[in-house]
Amino acid sequence: MERKIASEFDQELLDLYDDFAHSRIDRRAFMDRASKFAVGGITAAALLEALSPKYVFAAQVAKDDPRITSSDEEYASPKGAGKMRGLLVKPAKATGKVPGIVVVHENRGLNPYIEDVARRLGAAGFIAFAPDALFPMGGYPGDDEKGKEMQAKRDGKEMVEDFIAAAEWLQKNPATDGKIGVVGFCFGGLISNTLAYRIPDVIKAAVPFYGRQPAAEEVPKIKAPLLLHYAELDTRVNEGWPAYEEALKKAGVTYTAHIYPKANHGFHNDTTPRYDEAAAKLAWNRTLEFFNKTLKGA
Repeated sequence: MERKIASEFDQELLDLYDDFAHSRIDRRAFMDRASKFAVGGITAAALLEALSPKYVFAAQVAKDDPRITSSDEEYASPKGAGKMRGLLVKPAKATGKVPGIVVVHENRGLNPYIEDVARRLGAAGFIAFAPDALFPMGGYPGDDEKGKEMQAKRDGKEMVEDFIAAAEWLQKNPATDGKIGVVGFCFGGLISNTLAYRIPDVIKAAVPFYGRQPAAEEVPKIKAPLLLHYAELDTRVNEGWPAYEEALKKAGVTYTAHIYPKANHGFHNDTTPRYDEAAAKLAWNRTLEFFNKTLKGA
């Protein structure tokens, strides 16, 4: 299977797909508006298929990689869904306790890409825990479009509580040293920002990838240093950045922000054409360096 890249598509079409992926338009509206790009025998349906994730590419760290061990773990979320489940990944040869990192998925449940991100962190020497917000509805359905529809039906406040409970559960896990970070993508970026101010005594480092920003009045509650990744072409999310930066400066919060040139929303997701290899690798290296510094003191 050949990997498509963003430059093969008109930016207007990429933005249209972003609207579809975030439920601002439905499938019919996407097909109607994408029809003008359907030329040379290519249909709108084929364009949608080309732009959608191909999880065969989401395997930077194999499930049976000898550097890690992984298991599905349930945890209590009394203020959220009641009972939740996530993927727990541990470094196989860790000596002593190590920091933990909550990995927060996009708006469609715990898909193979996010599972692989958790495995990457495990291979890097952290204990990673990736909850599935769709567990109360049967779990990620194996289809992103269905997953998106399912997640949209969940109560937003309950989902926040589910991820708070995950961070608190991970902090108490006997394999961790109590130092907890969070990294998230899109919806997960919003949750990463949210956890930083909701549970500031738990979260010691937060890395939101192209995530919506919290209200200015919440920012002074943040204690953890932040590493924020944005995509230059992601105007929808970026519109909230100036006010967030102003609030961070005013509150004296330690932060570093990067805006990746010519990158689209979702540039770290290596299963879609919006993936930007150079930006993704740079952002990930920065993320690992940040977590090593803030959680391990390296």
